Amino acid sequence: MTITSAPLIEVTGLRKTYAGRAVVDGVSFGVREGEIFGILGPNGAGKTTTVECVEGLRTADEGSVRVAGLDPVRDHAKVTGILGAQLQESEIQAKLTVREALELYASFYPDPLDWGPLAERLRLNDKLTTRFAKLSGGQKQRLFIALALVGNPRVVVLDELTTGLDPRSRRDTWQLIEDVRDSGVTVLLVTHFMEEAQRLCDRIAVIDQGKVAALDTPEGLIRQAAGATVISFTPSAPLPQAELAALPALASVAEKDGRFTLTGGEETVDALLTLLARHHITAHQLRVADATLDDAFLDLTGAGQS
Repeated sequence: MTITSAPLIEVTGLRKTYAGRAVVDGVSFGVREGEIFGILGPNGAGKTTTVECVEGLRTADEGSVRVAGLDPVRDHAKVTGILGAQLQESEIQAKLTVREALELYASFYPDPLDWGPLAERLRLNDKLTTRFAKLSGGQKQRLFIALALVGNPRVVVLDELTTGLDPRSRRDTWQLIEDVRDSGVTVLLVTHFMEEAQRLCDRIAVIDQGKVAALDTPEGLIRQAAGATVISFTPSAPLPQAELAALPALASVAEKDGRFTLTGGEETVDALLTLLARHHITAHQLRVADATLDDAFLDLTGAGQS
């Protein structure tokens, strides 16, 4: 699927308050047609409120939201016809079977998908006669993903897509979402799984305290991390602390049980190796790795800081 430059979803200056507190405070971003766009953020950052405004489930206090040029609140019926949604918390009638739910939701749309292959792909084909109340948490989650896709939407919003799924189901679902995007569906994905975001998303908006803290590709966000490279080793002799602290682009130094972990940039690695050679120190079990999306997320949101 080719990603176009034109945004299919446009969020501009979105603001939503509850009891005088701004939960979403001036959020702006555009989702291009054909991409998987991720929203990351700590709990309570405003992620779900933002996507509920996109879905037309909440009305913004300020700003605007457009889906294919339509207002999700004023043009709700039209938006519902092109937008599928898997909500963070959902329920359907307890006595409905999986088959009945799929048939019912398919009947809402003029050109639904054939739900049979979808059910098979989500490993629901052996649960078609099982009532909703009897499904496990993971089975319910897979059913809601199927219901979000059965209408053959142009764009789908997935809020905490794989919460409650086992590792196999999670990876199967990732492949399904990639296939869905490749078939022409634009995906807006809310997640707290960093591996999921890094694997699936073309671009990510990091929302913190109701504001967009950063918007970039996963690789771009990682490059923004204070320490884009992680170096760990056990020195054969004591390190000169002053010279270690003066390494270029050094972001942090930690030592535990004689093993050092440094974060910095590529120049930090080169300077460290020069320092070790100059003092005839051997770096045992030397490991050099790129920072992860977790590292970028913690830097951008301050999560975990006291």
